[in-house]
Amino acid sequence: MKTKTKFMLATAATATAAAGYYGLCQAAYNRFVKRGAGTSLQTEPQSDDSEKQQRLQQYQAWYGGCRTDDLTLTSFDGLRLHAVQIANHPKQHRWAILVHGYGADSLAMLPRAMEFDRRGYNVLLPDCRGHGLSEGSYVGFGWHDRLDLIGWINKLTELDAQCEIVLYGLSMGAAAVMMACGEPLDSRCLCAIEDCGYTSVDQIATFQLRKTYGPLTKPISLGLGTLIRSRCGYSVWEADCRTQLAKAQIPMMFIHGEEDDFVPFDMVFECYYACASEKELYTVSQAGHAQACRNPNYYSRLFRFIDQARKQRALLSQQRSQSR
Repeated sequence: MKTKTKFMLATAATATAAAGYYGLCQAAYNRFVKRGAGTSLQTEPQSDDSEKQQRLQQYQAWYGGCRTDDLTLTSFDGLRLHAVQIANHPKQHRWAILVHGYGADSLAMLPRAMEFDRRGYNVLLPDCRGHGLSEGSYVGFGWHDRLDLIGWINKLTELDAQCEIVLYGLSMGAAAVMMACGEPLDSRCLCAIEDCGYTSVDQIATFQLRKTYGPLTKPISLGLGTLIRSRCGYSVWEADCRTQLAKAQIPMMFIHGEEDDFVPFDMVFECYYACASEKELYTVSQAGHAQACRNPNYYSRLFRFIDQARKQRALLSQQRSQSR
């Protein structure tokens, strides 16, 4: 075979392989990153159809009687972001910002919002970029969402100068909360709670890709990371909750179901030990992803942590006043 022919065949084979590799990476991007990717994960305890319907009617009835408003915000990169405000306690200045998970939207947090409302909290439910009524062509996996969350914090402080803010995130929303806590936060942020968040975008992407691509995971992960950098404007290798938590200054609570097969259970320990601020760890046996809330002690533990954070802040404030 002539050298020229061999060269042409080799070139064609290389081009075909490159096109195939790009196609696989593009398919992974469409499946995991492009707006509309993923499906909303169940966020409430498993139950039979009749119980599920009853609970749904309960949430709808509660929400229908709430004082609600739609808020908007322009992100750092010009996206129009949306959030639902539930302010049933106008004379109270306690607020909770509840951040939903991958493939969901703000209304998926209604069951948790109802629990905060019962305890006298006003609630803000943002739609993460690329979800719900917020603009965005891609899923942020918490990294750009951390800056969006800071934008919502600033929005609340403008609406209520006396506000006291609790940050709460579920799954991807938990990653957004952890990543936000590595940035300078308004002093009115009391504490943060993350439920079933992951260590980093790179690690959770690799974990999920392995389920689909097996031995091709590493090259697909590298190609997907390149697409995210070029299309979304950030690197999956910089989007690390542990690095951010090393700079955290407000109390943090870490929650995870021990049977989680979507975000590996071991990740909670890496995040917990990376956190530089005061912290508490709460793991729930026989609970899958986003299912820790089915434990009857879940909300009592959660609000006990918040109350302790409030008492600690009051004590520190008193000590500072006495030292002046």
